[in-house]
Amino acid sequence: MLCPRGLSNLGGVLLAFDTATPYVTVAVHDGEIVVAERRSDQRMRHGEQLAPLIEAVLADAGIVRQDLTAIAVGIGPGPFTGLRVGLVTARTLAFVLELPVYGVCSLDVVALEAALGDRPLNVDFTVTTDARRKEVYLATYDDRGRRLDGPDVVRPEDAATDGPVAGEGARLYPEAFPDPREPVLPSAGWLARAVAEELAELHDPEPLYLRRPDAVAPGAPKRVS
Repeated sequence: MLCPRGLSNLGGVLLAFDTATPYVTVAVHDGEIVVAERRSDQRMRHGEQLAPLIEAVLADAGIVRQDLTAIAVGIGPGPFTGLRVGLVTARTLAFVLELPVYGVCSLDVVALEAALGDRPLNVDFTVTTDARRKEVYLATYDDRGRRLDGPDVVRPEDAATDGPVAGEGARLYPEAFPDPREPVLPSAGWLARAVAEELAELHDPEPLYLRRPDAVAPGAPKRVS
């Protein structure tokens, strides 16, 4: 089931996960608080790590899949392969369990924690994550974590700022973003809160690609003369 429009006061048990960065993050929200959360300890192994992490988080929360009432998934922007793992898993679980699934921009998840977490920035700020090819995904936010502009894919030098910058991009390109702030990566716990508390714009579980994937289908074979 796709994201229903007009979500209000989500109740029940929500499974949330994001695969838009090199690490997988998974959490369970019981309708009031995040009751379990884990992050992978290895980079770039989304397909191998997501399913075991989901099972581990469900066990941590003391529930089984049939107890779930909704799913939340990060829709990127992010690398094609990792992002696809999360979105396919979300759609499959939603279909099998007959649950609604909600998509949230992964940059928005980072922004919410930066704005509303334990150490709120209290000023407008930027979020950047690694887009590879010496580029970053970037969006700007107000002091409450509401998106002002973006997301875009840009060269760090073209978006350089002395202001606070959350996300991995600030660690990768300190010359362009000299004021790095927490968090570095999106948290599935904050993804769950974004959906349960309607803190961010909700989307259908479709990938947010800002450029064409690296892998493309081969063209027609050339004729041999």
